[in-house]
Amino acid sequence: MRILLLLSLAFGASAADFPQAEIASGPVRARVYLPNAENGYYRATRFDWAGVIASALYKDHEFFGQWFPRYDPKLHDSIVGPVESFGAIGYNQAKPGDTFLRIGVGLLRRIDERPVNDFTTYEIADGGRWTSVPAADHVDITQELNGWYVYTKTVRVDGGKRLLILDHVLKNTGKETLETDVFNHDFFMIGGLPSGPDITVTFPFDTRATANLKGLAEMRGKQMVYLRELVRNESIMTDLEGYGQSASDYDIRVENKQAKTGVRQTSDHPLSKLRLWSIRTTVCPEAYTHVKVEPGKEFRWRVAFEFYEM
Repeated sequence: MRILLLLSLAFGASAADFPQAEIASGPVRARVYLPNAENGYYRATRFDWAGVIASALYKDHEFFGQWFPRYDPKLHDSIVGPVESFGAIGYNQAKPGDTFLRIGVGLLRRIDERPVNDFTTYEIADGGRWTSVPAADHVDITQELNGWYVYTKTVRVDGGKRLLILDHVLKNTGKETLETDVFNHDFFMIGGLPSGPDITVTFPFDTRATANLKGLAEMRGKQMVYLRELVRNESIMTDLEGYGQSASDYDIRVENKQAKTGVRQTSDHPLSKLRLWSIRTTVCPEAYTHVKVEPGKEFRWRVAFEFYEM
């Protein structure tokens, strides 16, 4: 973790420069970057600005950190922690110069006739109004986008249950149904150790990869295992099959034998899609949730991370 922090400093960005809140409960502590259009840690347009988690510690075990080599607040993946991304709404109906919606960011301006690109940082036409209310063990972060929605994410720690909890409420204040999928990218960095045979990713169902894992990993029943340590510029990416329509299938464990610790990720909603992406510095089981909110209604969902020692 110290190496990663120094790397961040080397690119001219000190963690202390950004609006943030520290929350704690017993052995669980977290540092949360707060959204800010002028000097927030993340100002690009791929990921939800609410609840960018710089650090989550259980006892002395770190689970997140800076996994990328170059920091730029306007770069699509200059982000850390179990961050979330909503699919674009209304992009195909928008003409170049018109706006489309990405929840947790705001109204974005379409550039050209090409399909939406998550790796492009679009102009933010209207980012709404952000408010953050920190407390000892949680922080409430709310975005109000007039004529569209009120979105609140509460980041909470529960030391008794060893949990980091993300509670979401999306209220539709507009005239159109809001329907999309949101996924959690995770960016797990357990102990800052490289992706390799010490790491396993376990699901509650027999799992099938749809892409070639290139001899770097393989699926063994309910587990994904690495066959060797990944080196720089190597990556794994595949959609995964085998899950059903019950929320009980949204139950993912990532364990590192060398760090002697693990994390269990669960939700109160079923998976709508499941993807796995990994490079040397991070492993990311990307779990998707389908979101549909009629005008005047609200949608609630929870994602929780339980930390444990092995």
